[in-house]
Amino acid sequence: QVQLVESGGGLVQPGGSLRLSCAASGSIFSLVIMGWYRQAPGKERELVATINSGGSTNYADSVQGRFTISRPNAKNTVYLQMNSLKPEDTALYYCYGRKTYGPAYWGQGTQVTVSS
Repeated sequence: QVQLVESGGGLVQPGGSLRLSCAASGSIFSLVIMGWYRQAPGKERELVATINSGGSTNYADSVQGRFTISRPNAKNTVYLQMNSLKPEDTALYYCYGRKTYGPAYWGQGTQVTVSS
């Protein structure tokens, strides 16, 4: 089993920045992909960004150029640096992890609210 715990959410003004952290523990061997999803009220959960074990990243068009996902080597943590935040970024952000042929693992979520 894998446990994912997010932190770093909060309330920021438009144009501000936040850095989300996700700490992974348990059986984390061969976690081929980690990333972030988000879900806003009334909307489906959507992919924000992913990073694989080789460091290759993928971003939703809506966050491209503003968000950066990182997964430092030798650390059980993945980060999401969020810059130039917009009200449309307001959502509950979930950490995500997956093994080959395995189920998805999810964190409990951390709230990001962008409002003036």
